[in-house]
Amino acid sequence: QVHVVESGGGLVQAGGSLRLSCTLSARPFSITIMGWYRQAPGKERELVATMGGGGDLRRRVVDSVNGRFTISSDNAKNTVYLQMNSLKPEDTAVYYCNFKLGNNNYWGQGTQVTVSS
Repeated sequence: QVHVVESGGGLVQAGGSLRLSCTLSARPFSITIMGWYRQAPGKERELVATMGGGGDLRRRVVDSVNGRFTISSDNAKNTVYLQMNSLKPEDTAVYYCNFKLGNNNYWGQGTQVTVSS
């Protein structure tokens, strides 16, 4: 059975940085896409950043975090990272990682990121 474990959230002041990590326990198929999403209170879950797996390193981040957040991966460890710099209070949310393997989606349990002003 495949498990996904996230870590790295916390409380930080505006302008600070955090690094989120997300590890897939097994890889029965090739990873198609890895990504990070977030959900703020009272809002729908939204995409933050994605990148291709299996050697395809195309990266995409949404406009609201462009230039501040970076997605990267260590394929040997089945791990995806989200480096978040220059954090703003509006970045406060629960952050979820996602792995797409073929037709299967695997989600992390979510990690809280709180940015104080």
